[in-house]
Amino acid sequence: MVPLAQNIREEIGKQGVIPFSRYMELALYCPDYGFYEKEGDNIGRGGDFYTSVSVGPLLGEFLGFQFASWFDEWASRGEAGRAGRLQLIEAGAHNGQLGYDVLTWLKSRRPEVLERTEYFILEPSTRRREWQRKTLAVFADKLTWHDDFPPVPSRITHHASRFTVCFSNELLDAMPVSRFGWDAVKQTWFEWGVAVDEDRFVWARLPNEIDSASLKLPSAPELLDVLPDGYIVEISLAAEEWWSRAARSLQCGKLLAFDYGFGVAESLIPERSHGTLRAYRQHKQVTDVLADPGEQDITAHVNFPRIEEVGATVGLKTELFETQGKFLTTIAAEAWKPEAKFGPWDQKRTRQFQTLTHPQHLGRSFRVLIQSRD
Repeated sequence: MVPLAQNIREEIGKQGVIPFSRYMELALYCPDYGFYEKEGDNIGRGGDFYTSVSVGPLLGEFLGFQFASWFDEWASRGEAGRAGRLQLIEAGAHNGQLGYDVLTWLKSRRPEVLERTEYFILEPSTRRREWQRKTLAVFADKLTWHDDFPPVPSRITHHASRFTVCFSNELLDAMPVSRFGWDAVKQTWFEWGVAVDEDRFVWARLPNEIDSASLKLPSAPELLDVLPDGYIVEISLAAEEWWSRAARSLQCGKLLAFDYGFGVAESLIPERSHGTLRAYRQHKQVTDVLADPGEQDITAHVNFPRIEEVGATVGLKTELFETQGKFLTTIAAEAWKPEAKFGPWDQKRTRQFQTLTHPQHLGRSFRVLIQSRD
């Protein structure tokens, strides 16, 4: 038996059943054996899944263009802005490729902005930091790593000197989720956990009963009456807590996330009775999410209305919630203007643009949320 599976079995042996969120945490992030901690790259053609970054450098180039545009607008507001700095904070940087694409575009097309840029990477994993250092070696003088958000100076000082963009690509959907089921007879929710049956990990109900209000789920009788028995929802308290910390740290700037997810109209619909939890291995969806921990990716859709509410609670304003396709098309419309300094548009960029924006590729399945604080 592989060490990670044995570790999980031992933890279940002590407790009987562990919450699925704990199983997912161990399967993805256990040091040495977790899926995201393994040596080698699990993204791209030779890995287990694709991301917008693996399509090519265009996403990073577009973001570099947009970040510079936001910085220009901020800097034009007054004397302090014209002397200020651009602080880029990337979370979930994996091997550092997106940051490399952003900084390479700034170096080529907007070197005066790059000169005023500080690049922070939020990365608790020592192993992933080494991957990032290798990828970003040419920009070593711009980089700083942190386990969590860097200390924030006083609000007045921060407003006067720094504009921040904190961004992530497919970070929130990889954070552990809790899995809840609907008991139509008792009209209450329960939590799914993980147990052991001989040599397999299996689903097991935890004994707790939970009402809709405590889960912050819609509780209208006309809706709950049509939910099928066993209806499943996933809630990522880890993602909500992370977004709350990010929002509280943001003094002046924008908080940006690209991810699989849904909006208000899709958050609780009877047709999606099995939830959104899924696993991938070698680009194929795996039927058994609990099989082979550490050997397959586990992910669930982001509930963006809950994330948006977290940001609003601490004073952020929602600027945009849109599909990736529409967001990048809006950037492209500005980048294609002759005065934009984006750079020549060739067939390679055209192919990447189509993959990133077409509804049948990545354009519709990915959503973009931007919240800000002036």
